[in-house]
Amino acid sequence: MNERNIKNIDFNIDLAQSFGIYKNNSEFDLLDYASSVNIACGFHAGDPMNIRNALLKAKEKNVVIGAHIGFDDIQGFGYREMDLSEDEIEALVVYQVGALMSFAKSFNLEIEHVRPHGAMYKKCATDFGFACSVAKAIQKCSKWLVYYGATGEITEKTGDLLNIPIAQEVCLEKMYNTDGTVNTIAKDNENTDMEIQRLKQLLATSQVSNVEGGKTVVTADTIHFSNRLSNSLELIKQARNIITPVPVNYKNACLSGWVD
Repeated sequence: MNERNIKNIDFNIDLAQSFGIYKNNSEFDLLDYASSVNIACGFHAGDPMNIRNALLKAKEKNVVIGAHIGFDDIQGFGYREMDLSEDEIEALVVYQVGALMSFAKSFNLEIEHVRPHGAMYKKCATDFGFACSVAKAIQKCSKWLVYYGATGEITEKTGDLLNIPIAQEVCLEKMYNTDGTVNTIAKDNENTDMEIQRLKQLLATSQVSNVEGGKTVVTADTIHFSNRLSNSLELIKQARNIITPVPVNYKNACLSGWVD
């Protein structure tokens, strides 16, 4: 993979990361700076009113909407891995994506992508068979949905094998292995200046810093901004000053020549 300049990139954030009395209103602080949102579908987080409010906020801000799917684990917030059969994975995914699609249609909205959460996201990044099972289930909901996954060979191979549109994702707070996968042991970096330098490096060269002190070239279609970091708002504000984000489908249209 060769170094290249990145001219268009998506900023995605999570919404409806609440349930009942457990609220996370700070997530809306990031909305003015994002180009797409991932709305929880009621399994790891989200309840009908929180999902409704997230959809209406997204509509107000005119950002692209996606489903944020996870394991059925409210107490563990979707961070505990589950060993499921392919039929169970399909049911889990179709149930969540279908629910958000129907909810969105009630407000004359469409969803454009699906992003796994927590333990499901990590397993999709490390287990090719599991990633394919999730992607196949997404395709049963709509062949036009974009599958958001961690940058790397597994996400790329999943897209190639199943002919599903993919968006490879980078996180500025994460450290990466030399093969371009996320290092799950290294602590998240919450130094805004360092993260902004990583963004500039990524945009200029498609490279991320790796745990061995070098640089690794990655594919980056979207950047995830987590509201769980202490500097989340400041980071996305500064990032927005460096580049104006665009949704993944708009970026693809630019690359295809449909948009100048």
